[in-house]
Amino acid sequence: MKRRGRLLAVGDIHGCRYALQTLMARIVPARDDRIVFLGDYIDRGPDPRGVVETLLALRSRVPRCIFLMGNHERMLLDVLAGRNLPVYLANGGLVTLLAYLDKGHLQLPAAHRDFFNSLQLFYETGKHIFVHAGLRPGYSLRQQTENDLLWIREAFLESIADWGKTVVFGHTPMRKPYFGSRRIGLDTGAVYGGTLTACDLGTRRIWQAREPNL
Repeated sequence: MKRRGRLLAVGDIHGCRYALQTLMARIVPARDDRIVFLGDYIDRGPDPRGVVETLLALRSRVPRCIFLMGNHERMLLDVLAGRNLPVYLANGGLVTLLAYLDKGHLQLPAAHRDFFNSLQLFYETGKHIFVHAGLRPGYSLRQQTENDLLWIREAFLESIADWGKTVVFGHTPMRKPYFGSRRIGLDTGAVYGGTLTACDLGTRRIWQAREPNL
């Protein structure tokens, strides 16, 4: 009997390329797996450009990768459009800008620019809603604003709202993965000396890896 592809989710990476590569080596993703990355691939960590390169290489082997936008990717896109540089720098963006600096100019390879421009705000299955930060209580998924999907915290985390599906999210660092009756949190602070976490949503099996020297 052929093995059915897994539905996997991965928390915030924040430039932790070593942890990402280690995590994927432990998961051993197959071509028929779906892997939903919850955003925040860049900023703060040591190798944001390398993380994007790793994700692009992974997608060539595992075509059902889904990449969500995080608030940090939104901030980078704003800077590329000539907006909000001080906000980005205040949120750890300098390491990413330096990674793409070439002769004093910000130069993103076409594949990287296309990657950032193609990121999704959410992904939905029959049982799960995947989003970077969370959902605003009192509003359906399609009524959410981009700002809420990318930035919300307390209003979502403290709510008992039910969207009819399990909400899988990142954005808010936690000491360990959070499993509630209506939501699953997978940001375990890889860039803050914690772990990078992945979860098989079918079995709730967890894999984790650490970035050295953080």
